[in-house]
Amino acid sequence: MIEVITVIGSGVMGRGIAYTAAIGGFAVQLIDADEQALGQAQREIEELFAKGVARGKISSEEALTAKGQLRYELNLATAVKDADLVIEAVPESLEIKKAVFTQLEEHAPSHCILASNTSTMSPTELGSFTKRPNQVIAMHFFNPVHKMPLIEIIRGHETDDDTVAVVKVVAQKMGKETVVVNEFPGFVTSRISAMVGNEAFYMLQEGVGTAEEIDKAIKLGLNYPMGPFELGDLVGLDTRLNNLRYLHETLGEKYRPCPLLVKYVKAGRLGRKTGRGVYDYSTEKDGAVKS
Repeated sequence: MIEVITVIGSGVMGRGIAYTAAIGGFAVQLIDADEQALGQAQREIEELFAKGVARGKISSEEALTAKGQLRYELNLATAVKDADLVIEAVPESLEIKKAVFTQLEEHAPSHCILASNTSTMSPTELGSFTKRPNQVIAMHFFNPVHKMPLIEIIRGHETDDDTVAVVKVVAQKMGKETVVVNEFPGFVTSRISAMVGNEAFYMLQEGVGTAEEIDKAIKLGLNYPMGPFELGDLVGLDTRLNNLRYLHETLGEKYRPCPLLVKYVKAGRLGRKTGRGVYDYSTEKDGAVKS
């Protein structure tokens, strides 16, 4: 039975997972080695609670209870010692993830399930960094976590059925739907999303249309809730580029990153988190965005 969840990484995804887990009734510990980043995450989680109450999504009592379930920690070893489930939400770098899973093997209790919020990487490989590969799995959340209804669950080669079953129950308690898929680079959603987003950049580079026109065509013509550029700016163009590089390496030429996307990332135009990506958010007001 999962009672205590530890989330590693207080970025956009980590803080969203921590908030959603607390609302789901779990005791949650959010870890980040960067004290400033952790403080920012706490402020943004507080804002999520306030908005949830204001919009009638949760009651004041539910918010107060969930807040009481949340702790913010700087030290991984301390924060994982009582965890039943750890969800890693660090950047999509195998080197970083290997360091995290190596520490988790050392400090997390033997019964603890180790999950990664990776959108592309192999849970089998992550499991090889531990002595419990049967308890390693991927839980791919979507941004914004508190709004998106799906968790894509990916089982590695060694992941056992008990681990899958437990993680499905956790997802349901968080109010999420699940799909369980077998490991393959990019899984289901990231392979499709990365290809659409990359092709949109090629069209922008080729002058097929403006970003606004391409996004509008995809939304109205294909019934997507967001255009590929809007989504890329939300996820982070650096994250999109990292995913594409991994898929290019593992699945071949059709995932080669568009040179224009590479230029945007080199220029620091990463999306909403930096104030500018494909679109400019520096003067955003009441949802208005100019490109």
